[in-house]
Amino acid sequence: MLFIPPASHAPELLEGATLLTHAPGTLAASYVARLASDGTRNLVTNAASRVLLLGSGPIDLPVTVDDGTLGHSYVSSPHSAYVLYARDEIALLGLGHARFAAEAVLRTLSGLLRAMRLNRAVHLDNWLLSTNLHGEWQGTGLAAMRTLLSARFPDHFLIIRSLDPWTCPALLDAVCHDGWTLLPARQVWVTDDLAASWLPRGQTRADAKALRRSGLQTGRADNLSERDCARIADLYHQLYVGRYSAINPIFTPEFVRVAAAIGLLTFLVARDAQGQIMAFSALRSAGGVGTVPLMGYDMTRPQSEGLCRIASYMAAEAAMDTGLRFHGSSGAGEFKRSRGARGVIEYMAVDGRHLSAPRRAGLAVLAAGLNAFMKPMLERNGW
Repeated sequence: MLFIPPASHAPELLEGATLLTHAPGTLAASYVARLASDGTRNLVTNAASRVLLLGSGPIDLPVTVDDGTLGHSYVSSPHSAYVLYARDEIALLGLGHARFAAEAVLRTLSGLLRAMRLNRAVHLDNWLLSTNLHGEWQGTGLAAMRTLLSARFPDHFLIIRSLDPWTCPALLDAVCHDGWTLLPARQVWVTDDLAASWLPRGQTRADAKALRRSGLQTGRADNLSERDCARIADLYHQLYVGRYSAINPIFTPEFVRVAAAIGLLTFLVARDAQGQIMAFSALRSAGGVGTVPLMGYDMTRPQSEGLCRIASYMAAEAAMDTGLRFHGSSGAGEFKRSRGARGVIEYMAVDGRHLSAPRRAGLAVLAAGLNAFMKPMLERNGW
């Protein structure tokens, strides 16, 4: 079954030849309905995906459709994930003369991705977040979904992001069994037991001390004001877009409001005496795993105030208190290792068996190159 938001913005269900005018009240359905009614760009400004809702039994999955445009966020653009984001990372790493060789490799990679039109893609279970937690979906109905989507979008690659053997081993096995091609994407930092591996650490105790010393009031923000939503969007933008990369998803205040209202994210905030949010973390949980796709802090304040550490501490503490394993996303490897995390390679699964021979060949070349060179580099350098 495939739910399609039509021009009227009322999600409809396409099941065989029967068109029904209802959709189940799941989180995925609520999110897709809002993306359809508000427009993707009004929530995530650098994503232009069309959105659908795909159902298989009790499982509903948000699906994004992109027709090949370059330059959007990596959450819906493989070219951005492998080329544009990598360029920004190279600039931040300061590789010296090695930068020229790295940029030459990226130019070659960019040419290959453009030639095979990898950005012409349909992403399954794509929440337009840095990490897609797949929750209870263990691959049920995958082959039928692939058949349905490849028939409906015969010129698009099919993609599933954020696959790893730690958060979703059964889904990863199902993808492999169904014959998808795995591309290494990044190294993520995970913690199996926060109480055992994170809480006793000296760095964690120092983070807790920084929070106590700050005098900030922390807690879950269940009723975000318009001012709060704007502040959260701005703090996130300062860090992830201003400091790191404009290829990160750019979330609007309306996204913050919607994500809180429908229960997609739980916002944890640290406020000063005037009630101003100085740091925040947004916790996403599914299938017993928690992750933080949005985090931010006031970067105009002195580093000595430890606002970054406070934001990180709030998220891990909340995940521990609710019994979640913790997915710390990528980057800042030393910071996360010192707080008990370990690295796991994350993959992007791609299927193009319904596409032309040249595009299938391009995918095979890409997979061979990334598995031979990128995966060992990620493991060696801790990126």
